[in-house]
Amino acid sequence: QVQLVESGGGLVQAGGSLRLSCAASGRGFRINKMGWYRQAPGKQRELVATITSGRSTNYADSVEGRFTISRDNAKNTVFLQMNSLKPEDTAVYYCNADYAHFATGSFTTYWGQGTQVTVSS
Repeated sequence: QVQLVESGGGLVQAGGSLRLSCAASGRGFRINKMGWYRQAPGKQRELVATITSGRSTNYADSVEGRFTISRDNAKNTVFLQMNSLKPEDTAVYYCNADYAHFATGSFTTYWGQGTQVTVSS
């Protein structure tokens, strides 16, 4: 029943802003780290930002100071506020969450389907 639902992607002009959200559904789990990754055409998937349950954050150098990651632990939702967007930010953005499953004690990483962010000049 695990599902990551993303929203907020779209087309925006350079210098504009977008806010992405990702809600992790399901029961019987606990999430430690959530994050955002992106993949542009012809490039490897790369880390954008991560955040732990304690709200410790990590950012890629390319987005530091422009993007802000946050989360609502009660709702298992992670957000990515993207400001001062550049054309090079254009990519498919993927939500990521590390689950700890109570029933099995195992850990699993889940991914969203991705949402397109396009920044025009």
